[in-house]
Amino acid sequence: MNTAIVSEPRTAAALAARRRKTEAAPERVHQAIARLRREEAQVSVAAIARRADVSRTFLYDNVEAGTAVAAAMAQAGEHRSRTLAEQDAEHEAPWRERALNAGDALKATHAEILAQRTRIGESLGRIRDLEAEWTEEAMQRITTENTALKQRVRQLTADNRTLEERLKAARSNLRFQDRRIADLEARLADPLC
Repeated sequence: MNTAIVSEPRTAAALAARRRKTEAAPERVHQAIARLRREEAQVSVAAIARRADVSRTFLYDNVEAGTAVAAAMAQAGEHRSRTLAEQDAEHEAPWRERALNAGDALKATHAEILAQRTRIGESLGRIRDLEAEWTEEAMQRITTENTALKQRVRQLTADNRTLEERLKAARSNLRFQDRRIADLEARLADPLC
């Protein structure tokens, strides 16, 4: 029986504290909304519930809190629409300028392409003119001469290689002969050997 007496005042105190917290909740909701506006943070049911330390259900069930949240969200929506419109206006000017610059660059590019095509056409015409001067017989003669010259170059390269090898052998023989002569001169100078 003693336990029941002690628990009733505790329960009553807990209920009174809960009632005070619930009565203060709408004021906390208004304060949370004001803080979100000052910070220019996004106003949402979740953000308000988190800042006011209340549940989302409370915001939907409590008439005063629900009205305050709806008003704040509507005002935030208008502010966001105004802000987006201002941002669009700010972004539209540079975009328009970039579009005009791109248009000018595109015109200049098309003009350059046309000039390059004209130059290529003229060059191809000159090449055709040069090719027309050469007859089939002249081209065959030049090809034959070119082949003969290549064979002559190969022959001269082979002859050059042969002559270099002979020169190398002659130099080697000369060195050998120089040593032999030096040896014979040394023997003649010193008859005792």
